[in-house]
Amino acid sequence: MDLLRVSQATDIGLVRELNEDSILVGPKDVFVVADGMGGHVAGEIASHIFTATVENRLSSGDAVLDQDGLRYLVVDGNEAIYDCTKENPEKSGMGTTATILHIGERSAFWAHVGDSRLYRLRKGELRQITNDHTYVAELLANGSISADEAADHPNKNMLLRAVGVDPVVKVDTGELALRNGDTFLLCSDGLTNMVTLPAIQTILEAVDCQDKAEALVELAKAGGGFDNISAIVVEYNEE
Repeated sequence: MDLLRVSQATDIGLVRELNEDSILVGPKDVFVVADGMGGHVAGEIASHIFTATVENRLSSGDAVLDQDGLRYLVVDGNEAIYDCTKENPEKSGMGTTATILHIGERSAFWAHVGDSRLYRLRKGELRQITNDHTYVAELLANGSISADEAADHPNKNMLLRAVGVDPVVKVDTGELALRNGDTFLLCSDGLTNMVTLPAIQTILEAVDCQDKAEALVELAKAGGGFDNISAIVVEYNEE
């Protein structure tokens, strides 16, 4: 779709020995960020199995790209990772987050599992579209802890949902009406744990699109780069 401008970047960061993130700027205006988990290279394998599964489905031409279609993409990725684990027991427990965005003619569709995130910037407001599937996010939602306590909680990265860990996965999906000038950001928590939302918004508003993703990654590295960092920025312009 010529109405889109896209930038992408993924980086190992400054501490980790492997980049367990995998990103996809795929055919049919589909974008994916996956953040693997499991250790001993298993996280890297899980995230790459997921993005490869999505890309293969898209390339085969049989993927329907509405909410249900994106959910099925996640389910297919879940089955592929889980099957790999059954064949390779030493990788038991490996999995990945998954955040998928598709830009259609009038709507954006998304599907999500885990704590990677989808944001939308519209008319000066940066809004988180997805919910984090973490223990701390649940505590925050039910009022058990404050936002300040959540930021420093020792279990803030404990996932309640991930792709590939179990034979069945619950997937969040949604649809958003498109407006001229909408900017979308898909990212792993290596960005959002290192960079404040105001700083992210400043880059999304002030930097040329082709440089936005790399600028976000460099900002996360400047903040410590303690995790792998991935970002895909998608600008929608009708003119």
